[in-house]
Amino acid sequence: MHNGRPIIDVKNLQKRFKVKQKAPGLGGSLRALWKTETKAVTAVADISFSLQPGELLAFIGPNGAGKSTTIKMLVGILFPSGGEAQVLGYTPWHDRRQLGYHIGSVFGQKPQLWYHLPPEDTFRLFARIYELDDRDYQRRRDFLVDSFQIGDLLHIPVRKLSLGQRMKCEIAASLLHNPKVIFLDEPTIGLDVVAKQQIRDAIRTMNEEEDTTIFLTSHDAGDIENLCKRVIIINHGKTIFDDRTSVLQRDYLTRKVIDVRFAEALNGPFVLPGVDTIKQGSYGVKLEFDSRLVPVEQVVQRIITTKPCNDINIADPPLEEIIREIYTT
Repeated sequence: MHNGRPIIDVKNLQKRFKVKQKAPGLGGSLRALWKTETKAVTAVADISFSLQPGELLAFIGPNGAGKSTTIKMLVGILFPSGGEAQVLGYTPWHDRRQLGYHIGSVFGQKPQLWYHLPPEDTFRLFARIYELDDRDYQRRRDFLVDSFQIGDLLHIPVRKLSLGQRMKCEIAASLLHNPKVIFLDEPTIGLDVVAKQQIRDAIRTMNEEEDTTIFLTSHDAGDIENLCKRVIIINHGKTIFDDRTSVLQRDYLTRKVIDVRFAEALNGPFVLPGVDTIKQGSYGVKLEFDSRLVPVEQVVQRIITTKPCNDINIADPPLEEIIREIYTT
């Protein structure tokens, strides 16, 4: 189907919306209740990129950057205001029905599973929608159940599942028809550490075992570091970074914050060479350091040899800070 061509090819893609707002200068007059004017808002200004089959791409940026709008154009939900795009050789907004048989999508805050029914029922509905043969459906379902470890969740109403359990079922449902490309918009949003790792493991399995092309958006730097080899960062609808994840890690994901909870009370100021103590309490400290100067493993080793620890959490700076730094360099 691809003949060596990109599986996704985007050229100068743009999207502008017309938004109604109250006309200025009318104050609280009765006329102001119905007098409005239209303003053009640019969600996607001018984006170009291509994606090869089997790539796992992180497509990131702050809220309002244009990420979800771009995805909605690539799956055919929205028509662009300008530019062009090809997904699997289809023009999404003209060939949405045909394209739908070859792609999957998951929007973290917009569930597709039926809330009061168990996931198994939605799976069977999707099998009919995608015209899957019963034997093919059963084989595919069993594979996904095993990969996502959701066998004990299939017959529980979705409303009774935790957010992490539901998200695993959401992604599995979007993969039932064996799509070549899957768009994941914030799949780990609101999940705890364990659930996030389970989702990441399942996504990686799909990519490695089935060569599924993954188009991922996330606000979690851990998703990007753990899964993706390439990152595109957009802001105000424009691309500001497109390179290997290793470049992002080396140049921008260098500042680390560690929260430590000790099993014993601290007797005095907590000091480690090359590490700044941001906050200290009786049993805990918050530390900050540059991983280019002091390796993470070294800092953790020094901490655990100082006093017994109940908990250690390592965090990256918010993506908004990373994007600001990219702008200023």
